[in-house]
Amino acid sequence: MACLTSAIEPLRAANEIMGRTEFVWRLVAESHAPVRSSAEVRFEPDVTLAEADGLDQLYLLAPPTAEFADPRHSPARLRWLERTGLTLGAFSGGIFPLARAGLMEGRGCSVHWCYEAAFKAEFPDVKASEAVILRDKRRVTASGAGAVFDLMLRLIEERLGRQCMTEVACWFQHPFVRDEDASQKVPVARTAATADRLTPPIREAIRLFESHVEDPLRIPDVAAAVEMSGRHFERLFKRETGQSPLRYYRHLRLSKARQRVLYSNDPLREIAVSVGYPTPAPMARHYQELFGVSPKDERRLASGLSQLSSAAE
Repeated sequence: MACLTSAIEPLRAANEIMGRTEFVWRLVAESHAPVRSSAEVRFEPDVTLAEADGLDQLYLLAPPTAEFADPRHSPARLRWLERTGLTLGAFSGGIFPLARAGLMEGRGCSVHWCYEAAFKAEFPDVKASEAVILRDKRRVTASGAGAVFDLMLRLIEERLGRQCMTEVACWFQHPFVRDEDASQKVPVARTAATADRLTPPIREAIRLFESHVEDPLRIPDVAAAVEMSGRHFERLFKRETGQSPLRYYRHLRLSKARQRVLYSNDPLREIAVSVGYPTPAPMARHYQELFGVSPKDERRLASGLSQLSSAAE
């Protein structure tokens, strides 16, 4: 819902500022039935996907686990619309159904950091980027609601000029307009900081942790890689993040495991190996300690809530 309003409101403001209709939008769904957002607000679609015509751009909004109600015709309809020259895109979790429709082959996309592990596991051949916005060959993806707002400001600037774009941003007190290649803000696990605020050696250590999830590094080797003694590295890392490198590293790996637990049907054994555990048992024990629930129970709970939501709709 935040992505939807972040897309519509800047365009509405631009129309009002210009005193004429420069942008028009429609809500498209697979059927005419109301669509309920994760915020429990319902929206009435303007047209169905089968009826959609005369569009310049079409964006998918969905959770990562979303499936097409009509898995045969809806992806085929998207592919047909793409062949007519339509620009296709996705906001946040909407990149998952767009990729499942086979429309991201040979293209890069922006993937929100909290879905990154699940996306890479399901779509290893699609280049996932940390950029907040990525436009690539008639594919436009934005990682979250703030990124969507920035994207709309870019579209307004391209069509109506920088003066109008600036006024729209000021209407909403939008603090700044990020460059499209700006990286996402990513929280440092269990702290109030973001990764970009850390000192260069600690940022580099975290980058090494991120790039060695399946094959964990030894902490002394990471300290050596950032040219520090083991003791100094431990002390500086804890001062900046509030936790030891070992605890941080484990949390990072388990957080990536959790993405796949929640947003995929991959076997727990496969997930455990992907985050550096030889078997599921030690991963499950650490997972329970960190998140207060076992991976099996969390997946069952998430699945039950999803089914409940579908039944309510």
